[in-house]
Amino acid sequence: MPKRIKTPISEADARALKAGETIYMDGIVFTGRDEVHIHALEYLEKGKKIPVDFKGAALFHCGPIMKKVEEKWVAVAAGPTTSSRMNSLEPGFIEKFRPGAIIGKGGMSQPTVDAMKEFGCVYLAFTGGAAVLAAKGIKSVEGVEWFELGMPEAIWILNCDNFGPLTVAIDAHGNSLFADVNVKVKENEKKARAKLGLS
Repeated sequence: MPKRIKTPISEADARALKAGETIYMDGIVFTGRDEVHIHALEYLEKGKKIPVDFKGAALFHCGPIMKKVEEKWVAVAAGPTTSSRMNSLEPGFIEKFRPGAIIGKGGMSQPTVDAMKEFGCVYLAFTGGAAVLAAKGIKSVEGVEWFELGMPEAIWILNCDNFGPLTVAIDAHGNSLFADVNVKVKENEKKARAKLGLS
């Protein structure tokens, strides 16, 4: 049975989620890709205040397509960005800002897995190519920050309802579905080579 979780996500709630579980999310979700990570870390270094509070937040690796209807922004498509783009930035971001969840596709590096385990954060995988489905889970766009970075790189503040399905692909205990798959692939390759008489 899928779980429903609400943002902000406490460390206890993040640690209660297990790899392989399916969840749906309610509440505020922030988008943030490379530039948001870089800017936030630079702001912190310079002692400048960032415009949103990432503590316990769900950070969505997403460059959404938005359109303005009268005075309001509406999400047309909001598919996940490949998270590996943020591999060099994410461990530091998790340590400094303590988000409760990262949403994306494709998994992340071992240093990020280690940071999630240390600080209580989970990685939630959203299916690639399902940008319109993702947009359906966005009830409203509450605002935008750092719009000067461009539409896909800004922080979009999304009010979500039943957003998902999301798979807990990396939990806060160091378990990773991606690592499990890699182990199985290597085992199968080894068996196949043995059958063929290859070393």
